[in-house]
Amino acid sequence: MIKFPIAQQKAGSYKKTFLFFLLLWFLINLVQAIFTEVISDEAYYGMYGRYLDWGFYDHPPMVAVLIKISSLIFSGNLGIRFMTILIQLGTIFLIWKTIDIREHNSQSVIYFFIICASISLFSAYGIITTPDAPLLFFTALFFFSYKRYIDDQKWATILLLSISMAGLIYSKYQAVLVIGFLILSDLKLLKSYKFWIAGILALLLLSPHIFWQIKNDFPSFQYHLVDRSDSFRWKFFIEYLPNQMAVFNPFTLGAIFFILVKYKPAGQFNRSLYFQIIGFIVFFWLTSFRGHVEPHWTIACSIPMIILLSEKSSENTSLAKYVRICILPSLLLLLAVRIILVTNSELSRSGGFAGKEEKYRSIESVAKDLPVVFTGSFQKPSLYTFFTGKEATVISSIYSRQTQFDIWQFERKYQNKPAFICIDAEGKSQSYNSGFLQFSGFKTDSLQTVNRMKIDYDITEKSFYTGDSINVTFTLQNTYNNYICFSHPDFPVKISLVLIRGEEKYVLDVSLSQKIDTILQGETIKRKLVALIPDIPGNNYHVALCLNNIFGPSLNSRFTKINIENDD
Repeated sequence: MIKFPIAQQKAGSYKKTFLFFLLLWFLINLVQAIFTEVISDEAYYGMYGRYLDWGFYDHPPMVAVLIKISSLIFSGNLGIRFMTILIQLGTIFLIWKTIDIREHNSQSVIYFFIICASISLFSAYGIITTPDAPLLFFTALFFFSYKRYIDDQKWATILLLSISMAGLIYSKYQAVLVIGFLILSDLKLLKSYKFWIAGILALLLLSPHIFWQIKNDFPSFQYHLVDRSDSFRWKFFIEYLPNQMAVFNPFTLGAIFFILVKYKPAGQFNRSLYFQIIGFIVFFWLTSFRGHVEPHWTIACSIPMIILLSEKSSENTSLAKYVRICILPSLLLLLAVRIILVTNSELSRSGGFAGKEEKYRSIESVAKDLPVVFTGSFQKPSLYTFFTGKEATVISSIYSRQTQFDIWQFERKYQNKPAFICIDAEGKSQSYNSGFLQFSGFKTDSLQTVNRMKIDYDITEKSFYTGDSINVTFTLQNTYNNYICFSHPDFPVKISLVLIRGEEKYVLDVSLSQKIDTILQGETIKRKLVALIPDIPGNNYHVALCLNNIFGPSLNSRFTKINIENDD
């Protein structure tokens, strides 16, 4: 068996070798974090850090806590990423302490770090700050705690297990799968009162987040379980495995599949690792039947993968040789990618790792000190605020999903005040050029938005033919601290009826029983409207009433299901 030169040291020197590679890992990630431009999602989570809360629309709050701490120490990129770099060191240390190797030595350390570095996204989440970074840390802590729990059930272990479970869920909701698959692998846990105590303690720690969800009508669950679902497409099913190869490295994933087939689990702890890997891969492949699966959703099972492959490569000389010959060279490709990301190359720009600051600085040069209002993407105001330090928000519509900005509702404080509207509005917007960068927008002296207006309506009939009229009685409430003018010179408003089926959206003009001009602060008015069903494919549709303005039809009411048939 060929050994690495550094492995010729005495077995007792492995701790120095471990510390050497851990320090090297830290320095590489630190340099990468400083010189790689913050990506759009990181800027969004950076807004979380500015406005700490017990929950957020898209995710639990742990990522916000990491960013808040980072921002207290650094500004710029490290103000987003520093704690992510540190907690990955903790993740690696916990995995190492969990691995069961017959004899630790410098060579086993080297193999361990090769395997860690080979998993593409595991390495990436030591630099890029997303909820996956704390998820990996608490997954490692969870397995470290569980292994101790198998050996002994001291109260210190129970406490550590409860903290790890709470930390998992505070990080990302995929944590439920990590805990669930562990219980499935060891059903005896359900008979252990100490495990139940750990679970109850975890729930107590989670209670502030649970109360936040209740207070805000469970927005995270609505988004992840309902809004993200889609119709089945073969593309989603077929692309799943290739995407997983990109996440875990095809050479590393191949070795894992070999281990799962070749070896039976050696003991209960190994059995839990098998359940995690197979459970995650199969579960998310099945969810591809209801929509696109983001490749990184399975990243939590990289922890059991690293544990298994590190243990087996220390026992099996053929597997160790495979790590050296196949997995080690793949690190050169990952290193090349890292180098590209710190450049301002076209590849780096196309991946969203460069070129953004120029754009948002250009917008700032026009907007000056005015707040900037975007539409569509929640990343735009986040990036603008990160790069310029100035205020921005986004106005959502039925053509974009709701985000944390719909909970913050920053636009309320800009009502009836000057702002720069960064949209391409025909007849209003001006085109601006800054080098090869282009954007459109216009300045207004009096911003008016209507997203927070509330509409309640009643549709008595539920079945229609194309060409039929829909008669709706509705009430419209102004929840703003100012009046809303439907004939506003820059932001005129009209009511529309919207029909939605999957990605198909039909915005219908309506006739009102009485014209609406101005609605005073806190006022509620009642009207009737009539809309004509257009010639559209017969099917079940979701119908809602929206206030339509320059930002698009806003989500002002609930949806009701109706059936439309073609009158052939």
